[in-house]
Amino acid sequence: MWQKWLLAASILMCSSAQAELRHYVASLDNSMWKISEDSPVECQLSHDIPGYGTAMFTSRSGKDMNMLFTLDMWLKPDAVTQAKLISRAPQWRPGLNSREITTLTYHEQFNGEVPKKAAWAMLNELSQGMVPTFYYADWYNPSSKVAVGISSANFSSEYHKFRACLANLLPYGFDDISFTVLNYREGGKELTRYSKKQLERVKRYLEHDQDVDLILVDAYTDSYGEQAANQQESELRAQSVKDILVASGIDQTRISTTGHGERRHVAGNALATDRQINRRVVIKITKDI
Repeated sequence: MWQKWLLAASILMCSSAQAELRHYVASLDNSMWKISEDSPVECQLSHDIPGYGTAMFTSRSGKDMNMLFTLDMWLKPDAVTQAKLISRAPQWRPGLNSREITTLTYHEQFNGEVPKKAAWAMLNELSQGMVPTFYYADWYNPSSKVAVGISSANFSSEYHKFRACLANLLPYGFDDISFTVLNYREGGKELTRYSKKQLERVKRYLEHDQDVDLILVDAYTDSYGEQAANQQESELRAQSVKDILVASGIDQTRISTTGHGERRHVAGNALATDRQINRRVVIKITKDI
C-alpha cells in the first residue's frame, strides 16, 4: 500500500513541478518563419509562438546597420519584470551546452525588446540550430515560471531572404530626409547639384514608406525682383517639387505646398551666396510613429 502511495505522490510532485514552468515554443511541425516586411526602408523576419505571441527581428534603413528583436506578447506584463535570455540546444540535439546571451527588463504594458548586439547574437544562434529562450517569473504569480523559446526549425531559408533584404536597405532613414532644404542656382530656375541629389533621396525614400502622413513643401525667394513676381516664383517652385514627387508615384493628397515669396529670409541679400540660401524649398515630412 505504501508503495502505491509513494508512486502517486511522486507523480503528483512531478506534475506540480511541471506546472510551475509554462513553456511556450513552436513544435517542429508548426514552426513557421516568414518575411513580413521586405523593402528598401524596412526588413522584418517574424515567427509565431503558439499560445504566446510573435517574435520579430526588424531592421530599418539608416546610416548605420541596426537590428531590433521584439517579443510581441498577447498578454503584456503588468509590472516590471526581469528576464534572462539563454541559447539552448533543441531536444533533438542533446549534449550541446547552453549559453547566456543577455539579461533584460520587461517594462509594464510593453513588449519585450532585445537591442542590436544581443539581437544579432540571437540570429547567429538560430542559424546554428539553437533555441534562444527567455526565462522569467510571471508578473501576476512570481512562483510561476515562464520559458519562451524561439524555434530554429525552418529558419534557414527565410533567414537567407532576410539577409538579402538587409543588403538592399537604403543607406539613410526617415530622420535623414524628414527635414530637407533645397537651394536654387542664380536665376532661380534650376536646383543646385547637391539639392538635386537631396531631392532624389527624398523621392526614393517616399516611394517605399507608406506610413508617411503629410509632406509639407514651403518655397521662398530672395529679395531681388518685384515682390509679386517673387511670390509667384515661390509658388511655382513649390508646385514643381510637388510635381516631381507625384511623378515618382507619391500620392498628391499627402503633399501640401505653400509659396512664401521673399518673406522669412534666413540670410542677407547683398551677397550672391546669401541670396542662394534664401532661394530655397523646405520639405518637412511627418509620419505616425
